[in-house]
Amino acid sequence: MLPALMAQGLMGYKQHYRQIENIYYDLDTTILFLSFMYLCRIHNPEQLRYISPGEFGKLLGLDRIPEAKCLRARIKQIVQQNKSEQWGMSQANEWVRAEGTTIYYIDGHAKVYCGDQANLGKKHISRLKLCMPAIMEFWVNNHHGMPYFVVTGEVNEKLGEMLSSQIIPRLKDQVALAVSEQDLLDDAELPRFTLTFDREGYSPKAFKSYWDQYRVAVLTYNKNVKDKWPENEFGQYQIEVDGHKVIMELAEREIELEGMKIREVRKKSEGPHQTSILTTNRKLSITWIAIYMFSRWCQENFFKYLRQEYDIDKIMYYLVKQINEGVMVVNPIYSKLTQTIKKTREKISRRQAQLFLLNEQNVNSALETAPQYLKKQAEQIAQINQLKDEEQKLLEKRKNQPYKMEVKNMPEDIRYTKLDTEGKLFQNIVKMICYRAETTVATLINEDIYKKQEESRSLIKSIIVSRGDIEPDYQQETLTIKIYTLSNPRDNRALEKLCELLTDSETLYPGTNLRQIYKLATN
Repeated sequence: MLPALMAQGLMGYKQHYRQIENIYYDLDTTILFLSFMYLCRIHNPEQLRYISPGEFGKLLGLDRIPEAKCLRARIKQIVQQNKSEQWGMSQANEWVRAEGTTIYYIDGHAKVYCGDQANLGKKHISRLKLCMPAIMEFWVNNHHGMPYFVVTGEVNEKLGEMLSSQIIPRLKDQVALAVSEQDLLDDAELPRFTLTFDREGYSPKAFKSYWDQYRVAVLTYNKNVKDKWPENEFGQYQIEVDGHKVIMELAEREIELEGMKIREVRKKSEGPHQTSILTTNRKLSITWIAIYMFSRWCQENFFKYLRQEYDIDKIMYYLVKQINEGVMVVNPIYSKLTQTIKKTREKISRRQAQLFLLNEQNVNSALETAPQYLKKQAEQIAQINQLKDEEQKLLEKRKNQPYKMEVKNMPEDIRYTKLDTEGKLFQNIVKMICYRAETTVATLINEDIYKKQEESRSLIKSIIVSRGDIEPDYQQETLTIKIYTLSNPRDNRALEKLCELLTDSETLYPGTNLRQIYKLATN
């Protein structure tokens, strides 16, 4: 896997970080060791106690690997240089230029915080169906799910806020392919790039702003669609999704939102349902609009895979920092009062429903039972009036609270803080490189031997943890890696092909002039 790691830019940190002097485990060793850790699914330093330090150390050319305490200390020394963002943006730009990407997928991921050191804003965690303190990360990927970079929110910012304040400026100035101003003038419909996201980022006003200010197009789902288009407007198109050719019934119209003309594409599903897609990109054909929009699930699959395999929510160390005092946040007291008002109104609605039921029962019952029902009705009316009084008091109390406020004006005991994101960003970059390297290798062997990517990924994971021999030859300047055979002939054929591809890359082991040669131990 080392040739794939280096091809994905693992050594790119050398341009940004300075070496750590006078220590045994230097910068090069630490970053190389971290990448090996993540590929072997060792999620945190404490799990190293179950690994043979001498055997793992041979992969690094050392007598042993660092212990957990030592590794944490080295990571802390590295992240104190505050170069993670610089390295991440530089690496993202190299990936974009190599892949020629102009369509970017944006989605948020909430990292739940269960500690008590920091006071974080709460966020709804859809996978848990709970509101919990969380760190919001916004990832930028391509339409195959390959990651480019990640931006971390201060408190609990929405996707729309991060798009305008962080993501679009970074893409335009540091990452995306350059588009000349003359080309933009010559072609009034040419976008710099296109952003694809889900309904959380839906805002026609923002769509217009992105185009007018940055010349950036959007591609997203429409909201609050109630009308149905006539069936005779739909045509059949053959579209390839995830390697499979499917027939879709599509139709297109031009609509106007916030004074801006936008393309609307509808996909007809079985039954009466029609999926509505909006885009401000006039260069994409109707088929590519459908392909890019329905490929958005690749990013959801990316999050799921990284949570399960790379433990992307893991934070190696916790350091609390103060938030910029000028940041505007939703007043937590206002939010709490709003929630209490909502619950009070729910109680009133239930009491009113019970009162209505009592009225019906009283009308339909015998005359001698009327006093009982009248007494119960009076009790319900008294409770309703009491709850309405409580509701009015809460409304008056909420009027005295601003909806939003600056962090510096929050009460000291509930003032928001944040976790230091430098270390998390550093780990995310290494994990992105590992994921990209693993995906690239899995793709190389997927077409001929395995039809499903899940099978090839499973094979790669088994190869990573399989045993082998390392034989350096300093006279021939080679480093031969002999991998023991796997459990069945098909896997061995794939492994042999992979060895040939890795050997042909003629990769030198970092810090040496030894060319790596991969082969099966039986050859």
